[in-house]
Amino acid sequence: MIHEFLSQLDPPFTGEALFDHLTDIVFFIKNERAEYLVVNETLVERCGVRDKGQLIGRTAAEVLRAPLGTSFEAQDQRVLQTGLPIVSQLELHIYASGDVGWCLTSKQPLRKRKTGKVVGLVGVSQDLHVPDLETEEYQHLAAAISYAEENLSAPPTVEELAEIAEMSHYQLNRRMRHVFGLTSGQWLLKLRIDRARQALRETDASIASVALSVGYSDQSAFTRQFRRTTGISPRDYQKSNEFRMD
Repeated sequence: MIHEFLSQLDPPFTGEALFDHLTDIVFFIKNERAEYLVVNETLVERCGVRDKGQLIGRTAAEVLRAPLGTSFEAQDQRVLQTGLPIVSQLELHIYASGDVGWCLTSKQPLRKRKTGKVVGLVGVSQDLHVPDLETEEYQHLAAAISYAEENLSAPPTVEELAEIAEMSHYQLNRRMRHVFGLTSGQWLLKLRIDRARQALRETDASIASVALSVGYSDQSAFTRQFRRTTGISPRDYQKSNEFRMD
């Protein structure tokens, strides 16, 4: 029924007009070469270009500053080559203004109807917003949040945070999603990476000592996680003038 209905529409429905009105969401459709076919106005603004035509037919590496553009294109290629989706991946993005912001990114492969061949992908990246610290929901989490912030060198598990908050694992995740838009595990990862970013930008500490300060005894594991989340290695981040602490 869905295929029959959509096949009757002219022009084909992409959702572009709807996503143009969602200023905290980047939306795109790409072809099998990872080139933009459909984008929303938010992506146009974030890329610092005048109109959508300047993005269509180009890849992320061609329109976004390095090394993040290259990292995003490599991510696109993994989806296109493996056919595996990316769901709610926590990422750090740099905007044309130089500001840094966190978002959750999801990408789904698009397949040809009869053969199942991957012929493109569709994706969204939604901004995370600063929570209201005065709400009752936040106050229920305050003790667990304070404990995590004070013990990042030996970060607590989600189970330990739930115990401190006097909640079940499920209840903690539900409240975290409501307040931060993240699971408990994602929030803890963001906290560790943010603390590492601060140390890398504001101190002369070695990569190894920064890793230890946020609970990574293995520097290589820290580097892999930092690169996966930010698109850049800790050393390159430390040297770069493109990042500002938000």
